[in-house]
Amino acid sequence: MTTASDPAYPAHWEADVVLRDGGTARIRPITTEDAERLVSFYELVSDESKYYRFFAPYPRLSAKDVHRFTHHDYVDRVGLAATIGGEFIATVRYDRINAQGRPASAPADEAEVAFLVQDAHQGRGVASTLLEHIAAVARERGIRRFAAEVLPANSKMIKVFTDAGYQQKRSFEDGSVHLTLDLEPTAESLAVQRAREHRAEARSVQRLLSPGSVAVVGTGRAPGGVGRAVLRNVLDAGFTGRTYAVNSALGPGPHTIEGVPAYASVGAIGEPVDLAILAVPAERVPEAVADCGEHGVQSLVVLSAEYAESGESGRERQRALVRQARSYGMRLIGPNAFGIINTAPGVRLNASLAPEAPPAGRIGLFTQSGAIGIALLSGLYRRGAGLSTFISSGNRADLSGNDFLQYWYEDPDTDVVLLYLESIGNPRKFTRLARRTAAAKPVVVVKGARHSGTTPPGHAVPVTKVPDATVSALLRQAGVILVGTVTELVDAGLLLAGQPLPAGPRVAILGNSESLGLLTYDACLTEGLRPLRPLDLTTGATPADFRAALAAALADDDCDAVVVTAIPWVGESGALESGDGQVLADALRAAAAAAPAKPVAVVHVEIGGLAEALSAAARTVRPAAPAPPVPPRPARLTSPDPAPATRPDPAPAAFEERGADPSPGPSAGGQPENGSTTPTPPREASRIPAYPAAERAVRALAEAVRYARWRRESAEPGRAGEYDDIDEPGAAALIDRILGPAPDARGTTLSTEDAGELLGRYGIPVRPTLPAPDAARAVEAAARLGYPVALKTTAPHLRHRPDLGGVRLDLADEHQLARAYAELTAALGKPEELGPVVQAMVPRGVDTVVRASIDSAVGAVLSFGLSGAASELLGDTAHRLIPATDRDARELLRSIRTAPLLFGWRGSAPVDTAALEELLLRVSRLVDDHPEVVAVGLEPVIVAQRGLSVLGATVRLAPAPPRTDLGPRRLPSY
Repeated sequence: MTTASDPAYPAHWEADVVLRDGGTARIRPITTEDAERLVSFYELVSDESKYYRFFAPYPRLSAKDVHRFTHHDYVDRVGLAATIGGEFIATVRYDRINAQGRPASAPADEAEVAFLVQDAHQGRGVASTLLEHIAAVARERGIRRFAAEVLPANSKMIKVFTDAGYQQKRSFEDGSVHLTLDLEPTAESLAVQRAREHRAEARSVQRLLSPGSVAVVGTGRAPGGVGRAVLRNVLDAGFTGRTYAVNSALGPGPHTIEGVPAYASVGAIGEPVDLAILAVPAERVPEAVADCGEHGVQSLVVLSAEYAESGESGRERQRALVRQARSYGMRLIGPNAFGIINTAPGVRLNASLAPEAPPAGRIGLFTQSGAIGIALLSGLYRRGAGLSTFISSGNRADLSGNDFLQYWYEDPDTDVVLLYLESIGNPRKFTRLARRTAAAKPVVVVKGARHSGTTPPGHAVPVTKVPDATVSALLRQAGVILVGTVTELVDAGLLLAGQPLPAGPRVAILGNSESLGLLTYDACLTEGLRPLRPLDLTTGATPADFRAALAAALADDDCDAVVVTAIPWVGESGALESGDGQVLADALRAAAAAAPAKPVAVVHVEIGGLAEALSAAARTVRPAAPAPPVPPRPARLTSPDPAPATRPDPAPAAFEERGADPSPGPSAGGQPENGSTTPTPPREASRIPAYPAAERAVRALAEAVRYARWRRESAEPGRAGEYDDIDEPGAAALIDRILGPAPDARGTTLSTEDAGELLGRYGIPVRPTLPAPDAARAVEAAARLGYPVALKTTAPHLRHRPDLGGVRLDLADEHQLARAYAELTAALGKPEELGPVVQAMVPRGVDTVVRASIDSAVGAVLSFGLSGAASELLGDTAHRLIPATDRDARELLRSIRTAPLLFGWRGSAPVDTAALEELLLRVSRLVDDHPEVVAVGLEPVIVAQRGLSVLGATVRLAPAPPRTDLGPRRLPSY
């Protein structure tokens, strides 16, 4: 007998899942308490479906059948059910069998599997989801293959198996189709799983943002209050669907509030309701959720507070809210949410506390903070930017930024994605989704609560040991534009939504203020751009002069972007004029529209109406019209910076364009360009972003340049390291021997010998180090290694700290070694405290550090930096996800601030960066091939002009951590 409270009950198999249509279901093991549910479920299944399941008419289940289908040992016999509202909508079971197809126990590794889905829920992807979960259960129980018998006419079930992506065999025997599935995940099965996840989660967001009907639950009869305010906002925005008000205090009879039908409950409406906005006290939310769930509501926006942000009791109340909503198949925003907005003409929904909906535009905005949401809406509105959608998720107990990335990836109305995040519940998934979305449109993120221990109390997220700086580096690797403030978020969003992406870092600067031009020039150098000499139009320049200069700059092949600086100009009378901003805006937009597509930004000081006029564009999408004839190339606008000594060093420069295509880059919101050098057609008038400071404009432009470069390079992601001398089987055998049959879950640090042997199997030789507990043993060790040698301490407080005097180098003979040993012990302590060792000298070079580690939330991370206290103090370390490619390794070296030391800084000889890149790829391969390798540290790695030497190595092994990204789809439950 097994019940849900039995210790043998596998509670970790329970999961909430999103189905194909965006609704949710709960998957759980079937127990002995489910007999009545099973019978009720079976009665709702059609005779045809029953025939397909049992290959014969089977109108009802016998008592023996019910007992068999509800009694499992959860090892050789397992049954799972998909439920909504506590009732079964589908079941799946497996029975372990032997080679003859008869019931068996382990070590038999094959099982027969069978499904039954209620007809009303067929076509929702229930069977496909159940297959993912029952396959994961089977793998956990040592089953490697599923066998299934399916009638040929049951094409839907055959398709479930054949579309799963597993390796399979198919035959026709005795009038049925016999299928055998290998349950080992494959690249295809993982791709199928993620594609289904994308469609389901995007659909759940679409149902939320595009409802056909809305009910505001908690609408007061008198003016005032949250519910009444939201209802007013829904009506003022011109929502195109049906709107209802719900107030539990209303009596029988027809009622209206704000001119819309009002009812005492959702059930009393009598019509389908797609979206409910809950504005009731927290203690009344469960009743409202039940009312919504029992009457077919698809999505909830919970504005109510007093949940996880209020303490542990509120956290439990929040968990109960999510469980209750999902049990009815509903997704929710909140609790403690600010609301949602969709400006699409066919929807026009403002289900938020924002009194005025923003204009329609091309920006999708997600924020985890209501206060920040208000500030962002105000800032965007003030600067003329429009939104496609807005979501303020509050405690984001269910729907999160991941879900909206799934939606915005394919949303034709969104060109740029802006996110304010205070926590990332699933960094591994977020990084994967962000990389895919960023390949099609910019994703700009500002992250609050970056420091340890400051996660907002309402956000329950998995614990990760990876520092925020590492997570930020990985987000940048995925193409995310990571900014530091909400002001920079708006600045970057305006540029990316209204302008094409730059083809490179060359920036033309023109305007009527020499000083403002120089400030812009300096800002460009600070951001790593390559500014051309500013063109001063003088304070007497007219809008016509601006137009001519901008047109010339945009037509110049040596320019990738233009920054226009403007101050009030001098009129005919000699007096300063603030000018008509509309006239200057028209001039600039006319020049931009007639020229090849390059980004333009404006820096202005006290010019009335200019920012508003520049933002008032007809539309922001690229035209599809053919290009007119290209005019003759004009004379070059400016010469490059005449003082090359002030430019960044070319080797590690942020925007070095080795072999870059000089043609204009891709637009911010379209697919990546194919590398064609065909001239880009002139564009229609677009919104030109205006900034009150040069630094803000240039910083936004620099982010666009970096993102455009990432887009170009991500089209060719690089190759993983492939080396003939890698002994993967030998390394696996060594790991198995070290871990043993019962490995310690806490892990073990390898001895120096074992670490050297394991690394050696991946072509990473470690220079031998010999202990020197006394002077005589030090001399013996030096004789074995050969002079010259180094003497160094291994005490934790002195390790890798040559600045503390624990290292003596270039000891040429026995006399020098003995003297150094005496000095070392006299100055720092006894030999048993210092742990002295002797190592042969290696060629001089640059001291570096290579590390790899595994975090359950982020995955495997490869890190690189220079060795020494200065680099550690500044946090000058770069990170990439494993498996790393040759492009990742190349970027890893060049992305640290001290990278010039590797490339010949101030006349020093460049070191062998190719050997260093190879080392990074070999470490990446080791960790990727063997998940038991949970940490690797190589320090120091001396990189010389030719070759490198690994002087110290630590390796830590542990049982392979679970890969949550390879398991079946499931919603998070914190």
